[in-house]
Amino acid sequence: MAHIDICTDCAIRDQALCSSLSDSDLTTLNTLGRRRTITRGQTLIWAGDESIICANLLSGVLKLVAATPDGREQIVGLLYPADFVGQPYAGQADFTITALTDAELCIFPRDAFERVLEDHARMERLLLQRTLAALGVARTRIASLARQSAQEKIAGFLLDMASRATASGCRATPDAPMTFDLPLTRGQIADVLGLTIETVSRQMTRLKIAGIIALPGGRAVTISDERALQDRAEAA
Repeated sequence: MAHIDICTDCAIRDQALCSSLSDSDLTTLNTLGRRRTITRGQTLIWAGDESIICANLLSGVLKLVAATPDGREQIVGLLYPADFVGQPYAGQADFTITALTDAELCIFPRDAFERVLEDHARMERLLLQRTLAALGVARTRIASLARQSAQEKIAGFLLDMASRATASGCRATPDAPMTFDLPLTRGQIADVLGLTIETVSRQMTRLKIAGIIALPGGRAVTISDERALQDRAEAA
């Protein structure tokens, strides 16, 4: 019964893979899992290591990193609460996964999680759907970044971050300007978007001068005019 209580209190239960399971199946799954907290900058999985865990991200933001031929790191994706972490049926990890913020995860041994998937077709199907959706998003992002201007890239990135923040319930009222903390430094944003740090800073400043966003300090961003930001993201 304790496991059911843990899942009932889970903030992402309705969005995570576990949403496809009944309470009795959750009991079985939770006998295999454990909660783990990692701090900002801590690496959960190293590329090339044996793939031994799977997890649901409960809170925080993680980055997926690939090494470039010249030894630099390239951020190839971000993971948010309710996202699935790890690669079932893979012998080794393809990407290094590191915490951008303090994060909490529900972790399962990979081999045990694979057995659960085999016994629960709905969860296996949901994982496949999410994997294909993530692949589609990645392909769309690659195509978009190739043709977008720096302004469009920054505006689109801020809108995506704002939508993630909304999903986390950071907005006090529906019509209030939204303020949230970016999980990335400007250097990391440049890395993700294929820009320079100077270009990122310049575009953020232009949006601030135009009254579209405010920069209260640190990594905080306030979306003052969401419609105008959407127009910038969709500009020809």
